[in-house]
Amino acid sequence: MPRQIALLRGVDSGLAAARQRPITMLSSTVHKQNMTPDNKLALVTGASSGIGRGIAQRLAKGGAQVIVNYAHSADKAEAVVKDIEAAGGRAAALQADVSQVAEVRRLFQEVGDRFGPLDILVNNAGVAERGTIADVTEADYEKIFGVNVRGVLFCLQEATKHVKDGGRIITISSSVTLYPNPGLAVYAASKAAEKMFTEVLAQEIGDRGITVNSVMPGPTLPGMFGSADEETQQQAAALSPFNRLGEPQDIADVVAFLASEEARWITGQHILVNGGATI
Repeated sequence: MPRQIALLRGVDSGLAAARQRPITMLSSTVHKQNMTPDNKLALVTGASSGIGRGIAQRLAKGGAQVIVNYAHSADKAEAVVKDIEAAGGRAAALQADVSQVAEVRRLFQEVGDRFGPLDILVNNAGVAERGTIADVTEADYEKIFGVNVRGVLFCLQEATKHVKDGGRIITISSSVTLYPNPGLAVYAASKAAEKMFTEVLAQEIGDRGITVNSVMPGPTLPGMFGSADEETQQQAAALSPFNRLGEPQDIADVVAFLASEEARWITGQHILVNGGATI
């Protein structure tokens, strides 16, 4: 007890001393930004459709030059680029299957050679397959973990080499890591791995001023939830107090914030963006 009392007194003394020191306020102009990644170079994986497309368009709207990564859908990726350019933004499409480590490395090297060092990486590419643990196959496991775990891990590894000091790394995880859902064990496990990658990498590269966070969407349409039948979609919508499913823009706006200067003091965190739904 004496030692504990001494420790508490030490804390009280420190607080008292702190109260006596003048508080220095930062000028409001020091970090005056528009919560947009203006004039930054951003890579968004899996950006040809759904949430990835929304993120690419939102970052471009904020002034970033966006690299639209895709694995197979070249036409869809080019359509995203055209939409961005039509709105006055800058974008380019680059193919790479992030489940293949060699292609991940090629992607980052090509971005560096053609456009320069990255400011922002958004790990959005992901796949989902529904199936109970009793029925899951090795092929299911390899498909899901190939993109969601191996792909994310090695994109993060390349980011440590290609993202500038002071940059932003954001991974799109999922609310299923918080709400157990029958039939999604493997998918949820892969997204839980992404959360741990986020927390550890934030510690490993924080001395470079790089923030590392994840965003956890709930049911979003279009997105991973797009394959669900209409009845399931309606049931999920009813679980939100807004009585609707999420939209890509709902997720993209949060990503844009995390990519901005205003989010400089947020790292190693997981932002739940699910409209208050318990799913």
